[in-house]
Amino acid sequence: MKSPPGERFSDRIAIGVLTRAFPPSLIDEVVAECGRTEQRRRLLPARVVVYFVLAMCLFSGQGYEEVARLLTHGLGRSGSWRVPTSAAIGRARLRLGPEPLKVLFGRVCRPVATGQTVGAWYRRWRLVAVDGTVFDLADTDANSAHFGRPGSGRGDKRSAFPQARVAALVECGTHAVFAAEAGPLSVAETVLARRLLGALAPGMLLLADRGFTGFDLWRTAAATGADLLWRAKGNLVLPLRRALPDGSYLSEIVAARDKDRRADPIPVRVIEYTLEPGGAVYRLITTITDHRTAPADELAALYNERWEIETVLDEVKTHQGGPGLVLRSQHPDGVEQEIYAFFLVHHALRDLMHQAARRSGRDPDRLSFTRTLRVARRQVTDQAAFSPFPTHPGTHPDSA
Repeated sequence: MKSPPGERFSDRIAIGVLTRAFPPSLIDEVVAECGRTEQRRRLLPARVVVYFVLAMCLFSGQGYEEVARLLTHGLGRSGSWRVPTSAAIGRARLRLGPEPLKVLFGRVCRPVATGQTVGAWYRRWRLVAVDGTVFDLADTDANSAHFGRPGSGRGDKRSAFPQARVAALVECGTHAVFAAEAGPLSVAETVLARRLLGALAPGMLLLADRGFTGFDLWRTAAATGADLLWRAKGNLVLPLRRALPDGSYLSEIVAARDKDRRADPIPVRVIEYTLEPGGAVYRLITTITDHRTAPADELAALYNERWEIETVLDEVKTHQGGPGLVLRSQHPDGVEQEIYAFFLVHHALRDLMHQAARRSGRDPDRLSFTRTLRVARRQVTDQAAFSPFPTHPGTHPDSA
């Protein structure tokens, strides 16, 4: 059913996004699966710490104690709970570790588009994209030793902050992140991307920039049953094997180690085009070899959808995290925990936007992420009356 005329998306939110997307029962299951269930009753039990880490990435820029107040608004008035200190919260985050957030991400974060979602499909394919980014980290010895720093042209030739590298898979039409991997700066994007490929499935069309185009990664991605549409590197040799009526042609790629013998070739179809007369030539390669199934001009236009993942990363880092985002975690485990929490919160927001767009028959891209974020921050404080303590027989109160 469509929304009434003039109704804004912000008017449709009536429940805190955190407890709606991540109900307490699910959090308790994940905590138990990861072996983080407490044997005693703490001021900061694992369930509350998970919600705190999520809230920390919803209210980015707020201090620990302020985030705790916002998340548990209403509990303090009852006298049953007090706001913990920053030191207690830090210890609780270390006890929790990154595993529960990673498992929760795996449980919840999936492509969300239905067959009726506007802008999420090309013919029979669900459009998805892969890309990478880096997050600036708190300047600590532990973060620097584990993640490393990029080079700099100034001073001691070291950047101001350590950085973590992240690769992600995104559903283009809804901006839902459904797979992510984080690692040290020394780990290449393509290495992280390979770890994501298990999330691909037949019926998907994966878009990627030329930085990902390599023989081994292509072969592994294609083996998932998903189709691929990647921009080719400028030095990639693509011999013409057969010209096709739509202007594309059949070719093949080989591993760099076999470029002279051209052993073990993989057949591909090549689409070449320019964006303006006399401009640079773009070359795309695809697993879709039948030009009648996907004409060259449509695939050339479709490749522009790859930029949706750039928008997603901007939503997470600039809008959700704030301009000049530096993750606050002082230790590598906390960094990983925080990165997955950022993606979990983003997925919750984007899933909510998709549901609203679907009900009104609109493209999710037409809804405002910043307005949704603003309203979610306002509403979550009104819905934070969950009990912080899971029920466990034989537990007793204790401090953090």
